[in-house]
Amino acid sequence: MSKSKIWLSSPHMGGNEQKYIEEAFAKNWIAPLGPNVTGFEQDLESYLGEDSHVACVSSGTGAIHLALDIAGVTAGDEVLCQTFTFCGSSHPITYMGATPVFIDSEEETWNMFPKYLEEAIKDGIANGKKPKAVIAVHLYGMPAKIDEIEAICKKYNIFLIEDAAEALGSSYKNRKCGTFGDISILSFNGNKIITTSGGGALVCRDKETKDKAIFLATQARDEAPHYQHSRIGYNYRMSNIVAGIGRGQMEVLDKHVALRRENNVFYQKLFSTIEEIQLFSEPDSNFYSNHWLSAITLKKSDNQQIIENLRLFLHKFNIESRPLWKPMHVQPVYYGSKFYGNGTAIEIFKKGLCLPSGSNLTDSERDRIKNAVRMYFS
Repeated sequence: MSKSKIWLSSPHMGGNEQKYIEEAFAKNWIAPLGPNVTGFEQDLESYLGEDSHVACVSSGTGAIHLALDIAGVTAGDEVLCQTFTFCGSSHPITYMGATPVFIDSEEETWNMFPKYLEEAIKDGIANGKKPKAVIAVHLYGMPAKIDEIEAICKKYNIFLIEDAAEALGSSYKNRKCGTFGDISILSFNGNKIITTSGGGALVCRDKETKDKAIFLATQARDEAPHYQHSRIGYNYRMSNIVAGIGRGQMEVLDKHVALRRENNVFYQKLFSTIEEIQLFSEPDSNFYSNHWLSAITLKKSDNQQIIENLRLFLHKFNIESRPLWKPMHVQPVYYGSKFYGNGTAIEIFKKGLCLPSGSNLTDSERDRIKNAVRMYFS
């Protein structure tokens, strides 16, 4: 344990972040508005294209909460959500007093299975409970089969929220993740492809929706000289200081994506001679992953102890690894929730592990990982 820790995915600064922060201090823009917020939103809009309209907020979870509000979700509604995801995708459903219904994964991308999505929608309609919205995720930066999901939502006229928290820089059929669905969300948490230390964004399809998101994110204050509120809002707007970090990070986004993809190539080579392991990778050329996190699974066994022993072995060498997301429908907090699927997400969870994937991994750190992995499997 004498060597420095190799983290799973640590912040990686580009160098110019401090410049934007210092400008904010110099001009006293210490507020949840200002030139950095505006500039960061414009940088994201330019990067994503597709006539995107971006509203920056305090977290990706807050962005989903706002998206659900804009979708008209209220207490008692049902929202269909990918089960194989972080709780930030599902918890906002409960904030609204709504009920999450969880959808299983398909094996190629580990993301929402369109077959079970449509099955859940049909059942809901047949039972007089048409779902109000769908939350689909691009897990670990791997694009979902989002065109199929989008087509199903349009067929039944259901609001689609694209959770691209882990997928900035990824694309599907040459279209950037974050530009699908009715609203998309991004995350800039400390472990993401770029970070603002904490933060998120809604990506809207028109300016009116962006304006509504900003209105709700700033306590839904009405136009008046005094503080007046005709509806409930939230304190979710991003600060000008945090947005300054984001502006500096946007300058190195493409570089960070390239470095994470290089890490994935490193793991491809490492595990090519270890027959027990399969590296999570794109199904075909339609999918372009930022490989936010590189993950592995056991090929022929679902013996969770093998993977757990590998995690503990790496820990002895001060190398952080982490189990895959535990599916939401088997989390204690969602015990008894409706679920549509065949158990694919649970099987992947049992036999998978995320490996160090930061864009700031050094050659010597990769050598340490390689040596430890080979030692374990020998």
